[in-house]
Amino acid sequence: MTFELLKTDDKTQARAGLLQTAHGQIETPIFMPVGTVGSVKGLTVRDLRQEVGAQIILGNTYHLYLRPGTEILEKAGGLHKFNGWDGPILTDSGGFQVFSLTGIRKLTEDGCTFRSHIDGSKHIFTPERVMDIERSIGADIIMALDECPPGTSDYAYAKKSLGLTHRWLDRCFKRFNETEPLYGYEQSLFPIVQGCTFKDLRRQSAEFVASKNADGNAIGGLAVGEPAEVMYEMIEVVNEVLPKDKPRYLMGVGTPANLLEGIERGIDMFDCVMPTRNGRNAMLFTSEGIMNMRNRKWADDFSPIDPNGTAEVDVFYSRAYLHHLFKAQELLALEIASIHNLAFYLWLVKEARKHIIAGDFSSWKAGMLPKITQRL
Repeated sequence: MTFELLKTDDKTQARAGLLQTAHGQIETPIFMPVGTVGSVKGLTVRDLRQEVGAQIILGNTYHLYLRPGTEILEKAGGLHKFNGWDGPILTDSGGFQVFSLTGIRKLTEDGCTFRSHIDGSKHIFTPERVMDIERSIGADIIMALDECPPGTSDYAYAKKSLGLTHRWLDRCFKRFNETEPLYGYEQSLFPIVQGCTFKDLRRQSAEFVASKNADGNAIGGLAVGEPAEVMYEMIEVVNEVLPKDKPRYLMGVGTPANLLEGIERGIDMFDCVMPTRNGRNAMLFTSEGIMNMRNRKWADDFSPIDPNGTAEVDVFYSRAYLHHLFKAQELLALEIASIHNLAFYLWLVKEARKHIIAGDFSSWKAGMLPKITQRL
């Protein structure tokens, strides 16, 4: 994997780059649709390519490990062959999902024992096991196993958790370096910066992660309940340390405003379930503001869903029709809204990139933020 930094904004830390993987090139900054169980909910590969404009998608190690399982994935030739997406894929480590299973998991130095949310069966994720699973899935970019502590953790717990995450990271790299990819192309392992909302821990973690000289680096454990301004502060602390010549991935973030603020602070890659999850609940993000399609005001509005939208559904269907579909609980509503929101997110990062290269990112962002955050 290679990363070429093309332009850094004169007034901010915003960057435009090119990330090259075995399955294609990615223009950064980029947003990555989340395909938890090997599919982005309600969308086909054609939708992702032609309507959304996705360049890279995510898979989730925890969910893919449980269903369909590594045996099926290996028989298929990896996730790319299994789901038909021939572009780049990133897999998280499953750590966030495992640590969310409060009451049905046990954390030790060795790893995390947990019970499946599907059938209650018992499993263990160790750093070594997770590396093996991610080899089986075959994503271009794979994540190290870390503990994602609650955003409300006190300093003592955050420090203890960070020590465990760093020891696990050493084991992840050891296993990664002593194994080979299964499908004839290289994979890149990204370590994850943790440390909750404590500056010294974040800085310490960023230094440890940077010392690994990985192909790219991730920032985890944010957008888990802390105020947005605190999240932005932690990004700034971490990005002062992480190498500038490697891509930086902010995990699980976020709103359109979060994306612009993250880009301004030097983030290159984002993912979040928000565009699809909120879309399935009738919330549309647009360049002019946020729309709740269940509101009565749209019932007789026969204008296009989003005249400024980039997806075919934006101009083919009316707001009144989409309102009707949600009220009637038709599945088509979920598909239309998901396509629209993902297309908007991809448009937003593409516009940000264009303005970084043009040299007017700051003024563009200042004009864009008030519009995309208002309620219509």
